[in-house]
Amino acid sequence: MDQKINIIDGDGHVFEDLPAIVRRMPGQLRESAFVRLLGPFPQLDHLHHGAWVSLDGSFQDPGVAGWRAFLDRAGFSAAVMYPTIALAYGRLTDPDLAIGACQAYNDWIAEDYLAADPRLNAMALIPMQDPAAAAAELERAVDKLGLKGAMLPPTGLPLLLGAHEYARVYEVADALGCALAVHGGAHPDLGLNHQQVFAGTHALGHPFAITIQAVDLILHGVFDRYPRVRFGFMEGGLAWLLLLMERLPGSFSAFTPYDPTGRYIKARKGSEVRQLVRDYMDSGRLFVGIEGDEDALAFGIAQYGAGPFVFSSDFPHEVNDASIQHEIDELLGNPTISAADKAAILGGNAARFYGLG
Repeated sequence: MDQKINIIDGDGHVFEDLPAIVRRMPGQLRESAFVRLLGPFPQLDHLHHGAWVSLDGSFQDPGVAGWRAFLDRAGFSAAVMYPTIALAYGRLTDPDLAIGACQAYNDWIAEDYLAADPRLNAMALIPMQDPAAAAAELERAVDKLGLKGAMLPPTGLPLLLGAHEYARVYEVADALGCALAVHGGAHPDLGLNHQQVFAGTHALGHPFAITIQAVDLILHGVFDRYPRVRFGFMEGGLAWLLLLMERLPGSFSAFTPYDPTGRYIKARKGSEVRQLVRDYMDSGRLFVGIEGDEDALAFGIAQYGAGPFVFSSDFPHEVNDASIQHEIDELLGNPTISAADKAAILGGNAARFYGLG
């Protein structure tokens, strides 16, 4: 591996220490028998129960020490971490529970991870069930706790992320100039509820969820109204982006929305939509999490440049040192990708997206 390239893990994970998070929750929630027994977050979905039979003993919580060792072995200079069980926090229906759970999670990860190693960074959880509270928590998490932005729920909320009701969240993110990321992983209500083989759920659920949210954010003009927010779409590969760019412009041309109040994207035909999405990528507004062994990566770079693509390990989910090293080596050894593009994908783009110094 070429040590001259600064490699950043743009998407890793923590296993939540649920008792430690519960201890940081407000009194009545902290003392709730159900919260203490089950934790503050709902299950990802009923479909994930099909995954456990195929997971071996390596699927374990590395903790801070394990993350430090992984960064050393893999040669990463930094990592940005997302949750595991809390990927489903959009499914919480009690807004006060959502507020308490998100605040406690953010305090926990800042105190137990960020304070332990300057290479470790994280994205906050913000209670989108109550947009005003979500905006306040985003400001606290970035300004007071040092988190790099927030993860937005891929599924579970009663409204998609482009809805006007979330305007206050985007206003604060715009003022902060921070990152917001939709991260796949919770798969309810995506048409997969009766999928019998979890491999199919896993293959389809991640890109389905982020594609739905990306289209909604684009069509509702969120990118246009909040130009300082950087949006990322993580753990769905890049094929969903090719689908969006192939399908959305033509569909917009055929079904251009009636828009007397200017609530939607500032485009009147499909070619303008395509150009706007390209502009979002070119200007560092839209980022896409990828792995190093994606067959379509060279094609994606040829179409859109290397700027949107952020290398992600997904550690410690379904990966090990050998597989991560293989992905890095495969990307570095790809003769169809330039050295400058490799450096951008492996580190430079993550630094731009998350605002890493």
